[in-house]
Amino acid sequence: MRINAAAVSLNVEDVAASSRFLVEHFGFDEAMAADGFASLTREDSGTSVVFLRRGLASLPEDQRDDHAAGVILAFEVDDLEGELARLRAEGVAITMPLTSEEWGERAFQVRDPNGVIVQLVDWNG
Repeated sequence: MRINAAAVSLNVEDVAASSRFLVEHFGFDEAMAADGFASLTREDSGTSVVFLRRGLASLPEDQRDDHAAGVILAFEVDDLEGELARLRAEGVAITMPLTSEEWGERAFQVRDPNGVIVQLVDWNG
């Protein structure tokens, strides 16, 4: 098997709000969008983020009402403290403060308008 691309798809109430959040605060580009759908990319990331509106008829019936709960979008960055300061200056609420784990991970989290958790991380181990 050869994987040509990867994406994470998340069901949310307000696709446009989640899309704007990643565009405005995380530098994503909206590559495609339609009613109830948005696909976001970054040139420096191997993964796309797709937002789907809950209840969308194109989703299998047993998935239509699911919400992106329990999922963390984690992005490894070069300057964790700089990103933390930038997001604070942009008025983004930090929902998990900068933490350091014994295995070398450092991270903090924010939430988008639909409650999707976005975690920025680096490794100092």
